[in-house]
Amino acid sequence: MCDPLPLTGERTVPGIPEENYWFRRHEIAYLAIEDRYPGRAVLEAGSGEGYGAAMLAAAGARVTALDYDESAVAHVKAAYPAVTMLHGNLDELPLGDSSMDAVVNFQVIEHLWDQPRFLREVARVLRPGGELAISTPNRITFSPGRDTPLNPFHTRELNSGELTELLEQAGLEVTEKLGVFHGPRLAELDRRYGGSFIDAQIDRSLAGEAWPAELSADVAAVAAQDFDLRADAPDSLDLFFYARKPRE
Repeated sequence: MCDPLPLTGERTVPGIPEENYWFRRHEIAYLAIEDRYPGRAVLEAGSGEGYGAAMLAAAGARVTALDYDESAVAHVKAAYPAVTMLHGNLDELPLGDSSMDAVVNFQVIEHLWDQPRFLREVARVLRPGGELAISTPNRITFSPGRDTPLNPFHTRELNSGELTELLEQAGLEVTEKLGVFHGPRLAELDRRYGGSFIDAQIDRSLAGEAWPAELSADVAAVAAQDFDLRADAPDSLDLFFYARKPRE
């Protein structure tokens, strides 16, 4: 048993009731690919707490994870021994050319200063025909009406067209564009909380207000299955794309 990673605001971690909405919104992406890569060599670039890498490993993938944060690296090594954990920078991946069947990058690219360089590194380490699964907040809905992100840990947020352009410039072919949306239960919570269940959480936290018991209970009860993953549209919460390295 190892100590949990602290909640810093830069990453989400499991097991914190007031963080549960954001954790489940991240988790839905891993559930979508959980059984996609059995027996394949998979890199999770920017693994954070490591729960996602562990899910893929439990489903039979041969998972290598990479993170720049030394405390996260130590945590993953202690908590998830089935994952091969590396310390390194995402714009200089410590892996050989054409060494990976797939790369997973969920809710990370918006934190990077040199997004094009990272994606070129992804293309380098993927084998011909290899796949990138990537998700990131949709700038249109996450920081509406702004050119600079609301989240202080984000360097640049992207809309669908901008992410497509970055991937294509790196030599990757976008094969599917999906988005994360609120399902029926979360849509009902949006209505109950005056139009936005998200704002109900954020506004009270920013104001330093204690959450009402009802809000705390509703947040703690959110499940990954309360989110829908379907064809991308301008109002998606997060972008979720698959891209492929062309075969030679």
